[in-house]
Amino acid sequence: MNGAVLTLNAGSSSLKFSVFDGAAEVLRGQVSGIGTDPKAEATQRGKTLDPPALQGTTHEAVLPGLLDWIGGHLGGGSIGAVGHRVVHGGMRFRAPVRVTDEVMAALDALVPLAPLHQPHNLAAMRAASSALPGVPQVACFDTAFHATMPDVATWLGLPRALHEAGVRRYGFHGLSYEFIAGRLRALGPALAAGRVLVAHLGNGASLCAMQDGRSVGTTMGLTALDGLVMATRPGSLDPGAVLHLMQARGMSVQDVEDVLYHGSGLLGISGISSDMRALAASTDGRAREAIEVFVHRIIGCAGGLIAQMGGVDGVVFTAGIGEHDAAVRGAVCRGLSWLGLVLDDAANARGGTARISAAGSRVAAWVVPTDEEAVIARHTLAVLG
Repeated sequence: MNGAVLTLNAGSSSLKFSVFDGAAEVLRGQVSGIGTDPKAEATQRGKTLDPPALQGTTHEAVLPGLLDWIGGHLGGGSIGAVGHRVVHGGMRFRAPVRVTDEVMAALDALVPLAPLHQPHNLAAMRAASSALPGVPQVACFDTAFHATMPDVATWLGLPRALHEAGVRRYGFHGLSYEFIAGRLRALGPALAAGRVLVAHLGNGASLCAMQDGRSVGTTMGLTALDGLVMATRPGSLDPGAVLHLMQARGMSVQDVEDVLYHGSGLLGISGISSDMRALAASTDGRAREAIEVFVHRIIGCAGGLIAQMGGVDGVVFTAGIGEHDAAVRGAVCRGLSWLGLVLDDAANARGGTARISAAGSRVAAWVVPTDEEAVIARHTLAVLG
């Protein structure tokens, strides 16, 4: 393969992008406000660049101009491949694959299981194919990392025929967890080989139980609705609540989908904001309660995964909230103090890539920034040889 690797991580209203020359990242940026008023920002080797002028408001409309702009910052080089984050790979896709029409059709069939993400992942593929004809594309799956979970961890308790048809637990945020597993091998090989609980805390949030760097359990299931309370998603929910909303409150399937994906979580509990920063700055008691529920759910789910591993050697915080919110990290660590986890308050306040547990703590605690784009680039190079 000749040329640079472009990685695209498309969300509902954002598009993260990076360019790699081999393993070296040379450019990174993000388009936010897609759907309303898209704006881009980017850096090249640490230097802030003047952003491109973008046309239109959709992923398809934004990407051609963005690709032209990226091409102008490659020093005469070209894009040789595009790697994509794809949230749901279902039962079939357990490793990165080259994108073909047949693969696209299979991924499109999984949209109902990831309506908040999958359509935008596919939109980025279609836009890249149109803007860069002939350039190979690779799909990298958030679900793939969890393919190592034991079969018992994949059951939802539904009839066997449904399980065998794919109605099962998959887990998500796998590209992030894969990066953390690799990073831990460099930061603490002994810890990486042990039992680690990783908390990916952002707008979407989940926990992953790892043993020797492999997923053995996670909080998300068939869809990215399960597990922890998130920015706008409720996390674990009594299925009877869904029946109640439809039967007693007369909500349609679309109404229920909308409240579960867009109106619950921190936003729904607080009635103020889905942004943890806004809630932390608020003096409204509902904001404080939303944060307390968020932390409470993390501690409860952590206990279950730790029990399944038979104990834990370390806890790792990553993603937007996990990397930047010392108060949330502190509250979670205090809730896990029964494990013998002792927090170093000064280290926690500093953040960055750091061990935040005190000397003598029986359980290590770390903050490790994630980098999904680096994982996507590595897989893209491996698939294309």
